[in-house]
Amino acid sequence: MSRDIDVLVLGGAGVDTIVHVPELPLPYADSYMIRPGIETRAGQTGDFVALGLHALGLRTHHLDLLGDDPEGDLVRALHRDRGIPLTEVPQPAGTKRAVNLVGPDGRRLSLYDDTRAREADRLPEQLVRDLAAASRHAHVSITYPCAFALPVLREAGVTISTDLHDWDGENPYHEPFAYTADIVFVSATALADPERTMRRIAERGRAEVVVATAGAEGAYLLSEGEITRVPAVEPPTPVVDSNGAGDSFAAGFLYGLLTGETPRRSALYGAVAGAHACTVPATRADAIGRADLLARAGEPRTEAVVR
Repeated sequence: MSRDIDVLVLGGAGVDTIVHVPELPLPYADSYMIRPGIETRAGQTGDFVALGLHALGLRTHHLDLLGDDPEGDLVRALHRDRGIPLTEVPQPAGTKRAVNLVGPDGRRLSLYDDTRAREADRLPEQLVRDLAAASRHAHVSITYPCAFALPVLREAGVTISTDLHDWDGENPYHEPFAYTADIVFVSATALADPERTMRRIAERGRAEVVVATAGAEGAYLLSEGEITRVPAVEPPTPVVDSNGAGDSFAAGFLYGLLTGETPRRSALYGAVAGAHACTVPATRADAIGRADLLARAGEPRTEAVVR
């Protein structure tokens, strides 16, 4: 069977309105004067993963629900301008949107509009099945409709990855994603014991690789039953925003695995890509390219060939 897509990205398409604030948490005040201003741009977790994978040369396809609205137009334009194939399913409730408060140190607080979703939201099974049949791998966002696509992807025989983001290790909503995926990313931010949670994911689910990112402290990597620490990579320029760093880490890591690298080397790629993302202002959607990634990871001789 022909696999014309390296990575099928499901879910996570949307629009963020970026608001720079003088500090986080933001103290109450009647008003604030905001610089460098307020800007709305396309780019949520699925968009950023797709963008990162595409920039690294992987054949990427994005599938999600989108509204017939200005926000949806921004998402469509992002994919069109970057040359990333997008299959959209109509969303009567409208395209997902959020407001990101960004502090001077690059930290972010996201406010998600929960009205742009419905209980009946689904990605059509046959559409998921057809796209999965043409794909080597699927990266699944933890949005509600994507949970129902997990069994279809498993039946299609593609490997699956997911990002649990700031899971606390207890919320049952995340468990279908955590225990179905072959590769699991999670932020260590809300985990009391990251290593225990990582081992539980591997023991209860299918994951062969689990990565817990820890910001400036690097990451934890569970592979072949062993947990190792992955050092953080120094950003090439000053940190301006952490938005999209986890998505970029996932893209870099998946690029490594899909081009035949070891999990350890793939984690280095993820760390390099995540560090790059922290230097990109929140108002831009940008990702590290393959040449820069390999150069910063210290691989001067040959590039891995995308298969």
